[in-house]
Amino acid sequence: MTSAQQKRFEEPILNHIQSDFGLLRQEWTVHQTIEHLRTLNIGEKIVYFYVVGENDRLVGVVPTRKLLMSAADQTLGEVMNRRVVAMPKTATVFDACEFFVLHKFFALPVVDEERRVLGVVDISLVTDEVLEGSEPQEEDVFEVLGFHLSQARNAAPLQAVRFRFPWLIVTILSGTTCAVVSGIFENTLKEMIVLAFFMPLVLGLGESVSMQSMALAFQALRVNRPTARWFFREVRRETGTALLLGLACALIVTLIVWVWHGETCQALAIGSSILFSLLNACMLGLSIPSLLHAYKLDPKISAGPITLALSDIGTLLFYLGTATFFLCRHG
Repeated sequence: MTSAQQKRFEEPILNHIQSDFGLLRQEWTVHQTIEHLRTLNIGEKIVYFYVVGENDRLVGVVPTRKLLMSAADQTLGEVMNRRVVAMPKTATVFDACEFFVLHKFFALPVVDEERRVLGVVDISLVTDEVLEGSEPQEEDVFEVLGFHLSQARNAAPLQAVRFRFPWLIVTILSGTTCAVVSGIFENTLKEMIVLAFFMPLVLGLGESVSMQSMALAFQALRVNRPTARWFFREVRRETGTALLLGLACALIVTLIVWVWHGETCQALAIGSSILFSLLNACMLGLSIPSLLHAYKLDPKISAGPITLALSDIGTLLFYLGTATFFLCRHG
């Protein structure tokens, strides 16, 4: 991202709000509302109408389609949706883009501390700022795997090997380490043969979560400097997400193991190890790119192989270590 693009993302959202919108009163009927809207000079892109109550505070939103399809004598308080997603006036363009991606709305109101509507921002902000400033996605994918696509596309075979082989060494080393770890827990695997059946699943879950967290970290690092405050804020958010993901996956796999083998101890061992493994993978996916970026290294080139390698090793240690703990307690 260029410095000009970064500055655009850091601009206050108040610089981009639209003022051609109509605020409606919750006590008005649909008929009164439509008659009122005919007297206003509002824009052509209106998708939602925002409803205010006492002291002009935002209390609801009515999609245009719902307004037109409702009975004429119904009040807006009856037809509006009371759960309104609004952006604070202190938000930046980057914050707005995050809101649109997370909530999938076509427009969002911008409010002050008293929830009074100051203006509206529509989805065109995302297409103007994000798509215009984005880099080729194809190149990003290959950089995450450990090399620049532009380097390897027209390279001779020996040159292509030189670009790609070092990162395969990382994979070989992590695989060898995982084999050594498995050897250390050989007795556990003999006692709980079901562990071997679910090992690919557990490793795959860890890699998937670490890649998801890494992708989010790359996106955030494009417009943020990795300060300690930013990092701990992201850690808190990702920890909550990882905990919910881990609980959901652990519950499903625990039930599968229990139904299949009927062994409560083995089911709990595998399920709890998945929870710890996904938390570890999530933290690695966020931490490794942030650490590399902080030391002025290119996280796209090195973060992928390193994160996946550490995720596999950590996942296997949690998986077999937890199983050994349960085995010792119930042996």
